[in-house]
Amino acid sequence: MKRSISRRSFLQSTSSAALAAMAAGAPFLGSMSCNAGKMKSTADSVILLWMGGGMAHTETFDPKKFTPFSKGMEANSVLSTFNKVPTVLDDVYFSEGLEKIGSVMDKGTLIRSYVAADLGHILHTRHQYHWHTCYRPPQTVAVPHLGSWIARELGQKNKVIPAFIDIGQRFSVGEGEELKAFHSAGFLGNEYGPFMIPDPLEGLSSVKPPAGMSLSRFESRNKLYNDLIAQSAVGELGSEYQKESLKRSMEQAYMLLRSPEAEAFDLSREKKESYDIYNTGRFGLGCLMAKRLVEKGARFISVTTEYEPFMNWDTHENGHTRLTDMKKVIDAPIAQLIKDLDESGHLDRTLVILASEFSRDMMVEGRPDLKVKEQVNQPDVIEELKHYGMHRHFTDGCSMLMFGGGIKKGFVYGKTADERPCKTIENPIYIEQVHQTIYHALGIDPETNYIIEERPFYTTPDGSGKAVMDLLAKQA
Repeated sequence: MKRSISRRSFLQSTSSAALAAMAAGAPFLGSMSCNAGKMKSTADSVILLWMGGGMAHTETFDPKKFTPFSKGMEANSVLSTFNKVPTVLDDVYFSEGLEKIGSVMDKGTLIRSYVAADLGHILHTRHQYHWHTCYRPPQTVAVPHLGSWIARELGQKNKVIPAFIDIGQRFSVGEGEELKAFHSAGFLGNEYGPFMIPDPLEGLSSVKPPAGMSLSRFESRNKLYNDLIAQSAVGELGSEYQKESLKRSMEQAYMLLRSPEAEAFDLSREKKESYDIYNTGRFGLGCLMAKRLVEKGARFISVTTEYEPFMNWDTHENGHTRLTDMKKVIDAPIAQLIKDLDESGHLDRTLVILASEFSRDMMVEGRPDLKVKEQVNQPDVIEELKHYGMHRHFTDGCSMLMFGGGIKKGFVYGKTADERPCKTIENPIYIEQVHQTIYHALGIDPETNYIIEERPFYTTPDGSGKAVMDLLAKQA
């Protein structure tokens, strides 16, 4: 029997784990396979395009039969509220509003069979924690984010540019504390955590002293901060390892502040014609910043549409009209990002991933054989437009996109049923497989682990994750 967990207990558990990470000593490398250090890589960098809130697969990249809105229609008859539109691939369709992304699918792979985990009562931040860390919350240790593992194992490509950069997510919105639980390097140390840029329009200010503070004053404050770390009592600011890691993270930020490389964060330097294509809002400009940062040597960049309860992809009502707006936000900038990286030659070594924590359905909450408590009042007969759309959480069939970095081109993997429940029926793929496929492309050994609490802690639980080799192009 699966244990349900409330938002409060989740928060308390993950906060305890964070405190444990600060108190923990230095992690040390565990046993490795004989292939350690010998794996070939097909990618140097990763861009994660995060559709926070639950992106409905039947309304985006896996459309089903379209049923137009009419008063008195039966809800169970509605599988898609958008028409299908062709992509550049023969016999592969997306839903209306994603034509531009469809035009670049010859450069990437469409996955239609991601299956989200069963975590009991569905909470967005629990599933997001699971997607980003590959571990089910709560844990007794602070688990590193995917980007932190990559930052630790591969280091900085450019010694000035942070290895892990997160664009677009604020912690001042609903469930902010829960979001912090996985935006963390955990036991790996603060230096491998995300460099946060909540608003790409203010990206340059993220690497400058606060308004009104001179550079000399900032330098004095930075010195004082380092002195406080050095003079703190044992355990006051965590273990010696964590204190040194925190100090190194401050040194990296200080180095960036004084470097001309900081111009990569300044979108005003982008050509107007390019800026205008990307400018669909914070997400679109985040894609533009990701392009600029990859060109300067960033290792892992996450760009999010931002998770905020009942906003963006979190469609508890008005699903059709909300997705119409969301497609306008993502279609042009994602397509342009792929085109720009391809034209500059960076796509070959940059793995771009589009994903969400789970999908949505109009009728099923959870999955067909393991339904959970319904969180949406969806009438059986639709009389109002606000009930026309995919409003319930669905975990048994989700779509993902992958481009570049050794991924196959023009390829479709997996399949979901054409009738409700539109669940995965061919080649299911789970989060540990997603993570190990990413690590494989980057040349990170699948047995990578650190000894924490006197036991090996792997990049995927128990080191059991396996890369999906069918997603990867064969190397000469």
